Amino acid sequence: MLNLTNYYDIWLSYTLYYHIMRKLILILTVFFIFGESQTYAQKPLMPQPSTAQTVTQEFALGQIQLSYSRPSVKGRKIFGGLLPYGEVWRTGANSATAITFSDEVKIEGQTVPAGTYALFTIPGEKEWTVILNKNIKQWGAYSYKPEENFLQVKVKPVKLQSKIETFTIEFADVLPSSCTLAIKWENVSVPVSVTTDIDGRVMANIAEAMKGDKKPYLQAAQYYYQNNKDLNKALEWANEAEKADQKAPWVKYWKARIQLKMGDKQGAATTAAAGVKAAEAINNAEYIRLNKGLLADAGKK
Repeated sequence: MLNLTNYYDIWLSYTLYYHIMRKLILILTVFFIFGESQTYAQKPLMPQPSTAQTVTQEFALGQIQLSYSRPSVKGRKIFGGLLPYGEVWRTGANSATAITFSDEVKIEGQTVPAGTYALFTIPGEKEWTVILNKNIKQWGAYSYKPEENFLQVKVKPVKLQSKIETFTIEFADVLPSSCTLAIKWENVSVPVSVTTDIDGRVMANIAEAMKGDKKPYLQAAQYYYQNNKDLNKALEWANEAEKADQKAPWVKYWKARIQLKMGDKQGAATTAAAGVKAAEAINNAEYIRLNKGLLADAGKK
C-alpha cells in the first residue's frame, strides 16, 4: 500500500532541488557575462602615440585657446611623403585641431569673429593653405567639406635648420595687438599672422577708469608710451603716479623712460638716479638694474 507521506517528501525534495539549481544557473550566467564584459572593458595602459595638448595664450583683451594632438616624425618623411602636398590635413592627429578666439581677430588680414573653429591646412612645397572650418566635431579630415570653410588664406612656409620631432603649434612674437601662430613639424615652420585692433577699446577703458576714485595713472602712462600716444599726457600721469608712491622704483623707471623718449635726457637721468636709490632702499635687484641701464642710456650722446 502506497505511503502518501513518502511521496510528499520525495516531491518536496525535487521541488527544492529544482529551485536551487535554477538559482545557481542564474548566478553563474550573470557572473560569466559580467566577467566577460570586464575582461573586454579592461585595456592595458600605454602611452598615446599622439599626445593631446591644450594651449591658452592671453592675447589683446582676451585669449586664444588651441587643442590638438601631436604626432612624431619617427624616422618618416612627413611633408611630401606621409602627408602628400596638395591634400587637406587635420593639422595634427586624431580629432581635428580646434582653435578658439574669445574676441574678434584678423588672420592674415581677414576678419574672424569670436568663436571656435577647426584648423585645417593644405601643405605645399612653396605655399600652404590655412583653413578655418565651421564644423569642429570631426575626426581627422575624413568628413571635411570645403563649403563649411569660414576662412582660407595662403602663407609661405619657412625651412628650419633643426628638425622638430614632435608636431608643435605655438604662439610666437606675442605683442599687445599681434602674434604669430607657428605650425612646426619636421623641418618646416608655417607662420600665420594674427592681429586685432583694440586701441579704441583700451582708450575708452582708460577714459572710464579715470572717472573713478583709484585712477590707473601708471598703467595709462605705460600704454601711451608703448603705443606712441601723447607723451605730455603720459608724463602728466607718471607724475601723478609718482606723487601717490614716492618710494616705488618702477614708477620712477617708467617716468624716466617717458622723459627719455621726449628727448629730455637730463630729466630722465635725474629720475633714473632717484629710481636706483629707491630700488636699493627696498633691495629690489631688478629695478636697480633697470634704472641703472636707463641712467646709462640717458648719458649717451
